[in-house]
Amino acid sequence: MRVNAVVVAAGEGRRMGGDVRKPFLGIAGRPLIVHTLRRFAESQTVRKIILVTSENDLTKCEELVQAAPELHILGCDFQSGGLRRQDSVMHGLSKLDADCEVVVVHDGVRPLVSPRLIDRCVEAAFEGGAVVTGVPVRNTTKFVSADRHVRGTPPRETLWEIQTPQAFRADILFEAYRRAFEEGVEGTDDASLVERLGKPVLVLEGERANLKITFPEDLIFAEALLREGKFL
Repeated sequence: MRVNAVVVAAGEGRRMGGDVRKPFLGIAGRPLIVHTLRRFAESQTVRKIILVTSENDLTKCEELVQAAPELHILGCDFQSGGLRRQDSVMHGLSKLDADCEVVVVHDGVRPLVSPRLIDRCVEAAFEGGAVVTGVPVRNTTKFVSADRHVRGTPPRETLWEIQTPQAFRADILFEAYRRAFEEGVEGTDDASLVERLGKPVLVLEGERANLKITFPEDLIFAEALLREGKFL
């Protein structure tokens, strides 16, 4: 089974603030994106990564990969991103191996994903076609109107917070993106585009520690976990 991963690190990260873009923020002594790529290098299934980043950061990313010997086990291609995350993933798909069977899509700023979770996604996608990871919501969730009034309370047991990695058979993901492009549809994640094809999408229980670095406090939490040695 030939498995490629598209790791998306092309966003601007405006909510984090500061002058350093999120993928290059220092965390436990290394750039955040290096921690993310290490998880894929430690997986048993992925052997090629397409790292999608901004045009201005391509050279920097290549230098970071070259400077990290543990990443050399991976084939690594570099691709410039687009205006939206969806565009960036589509650009990454253009660099997949011709014989790629399963594609894993992951946010570059989720550095604490476990290699085992990556491999579980690959196995499930190979068998069923499409899989996402997520965790059940812990708190009560409300439907809220634009003027901040509660309009309803959905049953909590049906709600999951969806994460990446998400994995798909390559032919299914290509078709989902082709249709979305032709019809001018924008999805909130890759699975939402696959759902539009009427394909079943399995949800695997993910990991609470697999947080997306979005706000400064996320970085503090991730740093603490890394410093404890749990994810080094």
